[in-house]
Amino acid sequence: MKIKFLVLFLLPLFWSCSSDESEEYQNIPIDFKVPSNFPPANYDFANNPLTEKGFELGKKLFYDGRLASDGIVSCAFCHIQEDAFTHHGHTFSHGVGDAIGTRNASPIQNMVFQTAFMWDGATTHLDLQPIIPFTSEIEMHGNFENAINMMKNDATYKKLFQQVFSNGEINSENMLKALAQFQILLVSSNSKFDKYRRNEVGGNLTTTELEGYAIFNQKCASCHATDIFTDNSYRNNGLPINPAINDLGRFRVTELPQDRYKFKVPSLRNIEKTAPYMHDGRFFTLEAVLDHYSSGVVNSETLDSRLNSSGVLGISLSASDKSKLIAFLKTLTDNEFLTNPKFSEF
Repeated sequence: MKIKFLVLFLLPLFWSCSSDESEEYQNIPIDFKVPSNFPPANYDFANNPLTEKGFELGKKLFYDGRLASDGIVSCAFCHIQEDAFTHHGHTFSHGVGDAIGTRNASPIQNMVFQTAFMWDGATTHLDLQPIIPFTSEIEMHGNFENAINMMKNDATYKKLFQQVFSNGEINSENMLKALAQFQILLVSSNSKFDKYRRNEVGGNLTTTELEGYAIFNQKCASCHATDIFTDNSYRNNGLPINPAINDLGRFRVTELPQDRYKFKVPSLRNIEKTAPYMHDGRFFTLEAVLDHYSSGVVNSETLDSRLNSSGVLGISLSASDKSKLIAFLKTLTDNEFLTNPKFSEF
């Protein structure tokens, strides 16, 4: 009877330990839901199923400076959450050894709804996108062999890779898939504008904001399309060429003459927080951006046709139009996204 009593007493303890351990090692699937006002996602989830541990691993990689050659410059170094994961205030982003690039870091938000990445569309697959900054000599200057060796000697990484991937291997493919999972879930969809579009509480736009939205739809939405605010195309928007850099844009990828000085149309999400603007960060205010479109467009062979109407360059915008447009653009700020602890390092 004493033995039987002892077994019955200990069973709950064994069950408790087993239960806790199973929860710790559980890799719960994430059901990705597209916001009702968004276009479809552009990703093969079957090839990289989203899971809680996959997101956790991707997040750890995103914030880990040890991936860089100097042990400091992580992905998050140039992509800061409170600035919509961009390098706010830096005209050109800089990396290891204070090396200076030639482009402004793009925000990382709603990537899963886009069809190409980087200012010149150097990659069209989200899994492959991190390779570019990771291996760039002026960004992270990382080395896959070194990164893999580091992770293999890190107990947390070893555990997470085993939880996330069926083969449990710490390799470049799984590393990139995990980073993709983190980026996929960086969805900004709860701005005042989103709530207006979905007829939710907090979505009442003012008269000025509504008038700005009407002007936007008339004069801007052909390029900054859908509620993602980009049509994923490449366009020459008439910026004067910076002779010190002479960035040829999309031409660097395609080598087609018609792609000279064309850059990817950026999303306008959280635009209030992502200055400076343009691929080279030349404008520090939204007012300066609108001034460019109204009076600063320079003609060239590849200038977008929408900016040249029978020899009249740019977009006609009055001072009132600009003020109303800026009021509307500020409704795209998603403070929930910018402050969500789920996406932060700590």
